[in-house]
Amino acid sequence: MSQIPVTTTINGDATEFLCEADETLLDVLRDRLELSGTKEGCGTGDCGACSVMLDGRLVCSCLVLGAEAEGREVETIEGMAEGDTLHPLQKKFLEHAALQCGVCTPGFLIAAKALLETNLDPTETEVRYWLAGNLCRCTGYDKIVRAVLDTAAEMRSA
Repeated sequence: MSQIPVTTTINGDATEFLCEADETLLDVLRDRLELSGTKEGCGTGDCGACSVMLDGRLVCSCLVLGAEAEGREVETIEGMAEGDTLHPLQKKFLEHAALQCGVCTPGFLIAAKALLETNLDPTETEVRYWLAGNLCRCTGYDKIVRAVLDTAAEMRSA
């Protein structure tokens, strides 16, 4: 099978790669580009562990072909911090102990960031609704929701 050349932007950096026609964006990120922060949970778009932003839209990277990234902007968990400075959500997840095994954490962080970019004053119900596509088997969800609400409050007051 011949490989497809793709030119895209990932976390603000122009990126080129070759991929198979049937290769998912998740596999490209992890296996070809060594961006292993995005996790595979289910491979069917049901758990949210592989969530990334594609042209500003939250997507499950296991359901997107790598070739579909051509000419588009991809944001992964690796692009969330600025150098050694954690994003406020990352700090609050640590403060609230909103993570355990870590498989779901990158997807929750990307989804929460997408929420706060559209609504900096969400209700608890809105946070729970927005994060409903992300599954966690370890923490329950309360600490995650509290971390997101606390981040929103801090960002509003900044």
